Amino acid sequence: METKVKIGIIGTGDIFEAYVRGCRAFDILEIAACADLDRRKAEAKAEEFDIARVCSVEDLLADPEIQIVVNLTVPKAHAEVSLAVINAGKHVYSEKPLAVTRRDGQKVLAAAQEKGVRVGCAPDTFLGGGQQTCRKLIDDGWIGEPVAAVAFLPGHGHGPESWHPNPDFFYQVGAGPMLDVGPYYITALINLLGPVKRVAGLARISFPERIATSELHRGRRIPVEVPTHVTGALDFVSGPIATIITSFDIWAANLPHLEVYGSEGTLSAHDPSLFGGRVLIRRAGAGEWSEMPLTHSSQVGRGIGVADMAYAIAHGRPHRASGELAYHVLDVMHAFEESSESGRHIEITSRCSRPAPLPLGLMEGELD
Repeated sequence: METKVKIGIIGTGDIFEAYVRGCRAFDILEIAACADLDRRKAEAKAEEFDIARVCSVEDLLADPEIQIVVNLTVPKAHAEVSLAVINAGKHVYSEKPLAVTRRDGQKVLAAAQEKGVRVGCAPDTFLGGGQQTCRKLIDDGWIGEPVAAVAFLPGHGHGPESWHPNPDFFYQVGAGPMLDVGPYYITALINLLGPVKRVAGLARISFPERIATSELHRGRRIPVEVPTHVTGALDFVSGPIATIITSFDIWAANLPHLEVYGSEGTLSAHDPSLFGGRVLIRRAGAGEWSEMPLTHSSQVGRGIGVADMAYAIAHGRPHRASGELAYHVLDVMHAFEESSESGRHIEITSRCSRPAPLPLGLMEGELD
């Protein structure tokens, strides 16, 4: 049995429960403490999920037994908190995006390199059964040579203001449909096709403000700071080209979540923000689609990326949901709006390794 890796969690908001449950599915992880600017909130969450210790951020970072800190703060605080974790000599795993700006993302990676610690970042949904099955099918040649792909997030016109308890940040710098949901789709494409070399895009703010319709905030006006409809094209180093739409402005659509078109067939995948879903193949000349059995478990959750980092630290191998991957995704996402504003292609100067696929035949709760 692996030695437990103790982790601390900073931020006890809406995604906290998913991370607690997801991390506890892996034998290698032990949640030692949690912290939040609102201590009462952290105490309530710790009691609800039986976490032994609640402390300040400073005390959590000073704890010598905690090796990995999971950063679940709001996007604008990701870089600041991650840098504090790194400066404390600990590995950090951040919610997406890695940072709001490229400059801050670069600072995080540079600081980690200097300190000799690792940076991990969501999303880790590409490690779920759905996307890992897609990866194996492509790698094994089921659709031949990939030629093109599409990725569509046609969010409806109500947007997050219709359901989220804190919808404002979705429309502030650091979010919008591209930086908030785009990481799932772009990470999935990079997992399947490799890094991106250039981008072209168009982006717009369709409505200057949104009207909250959730029970908690009904009628409140939310100013919009970022594009709410982004469409673009990606040119991959390996040759394929892809089309992407991320939007909070579409009422209804009949579009696939993610498809890859190859020389010998088509692969159709489920929503890449989920860990499972159906995977369909239609090979050249076939009369209908075939549903493929999943090669890996879909009964995993947020936290599989943290567990993979823990195994990577223990075994001295690269972790899959890496800071380099997250920075490349951030670089690509910013390029769409830059392309829209400048009217030209944007060359992507960053690169990342295509994450290694998960091995077959993993036991529940293990990754190596």
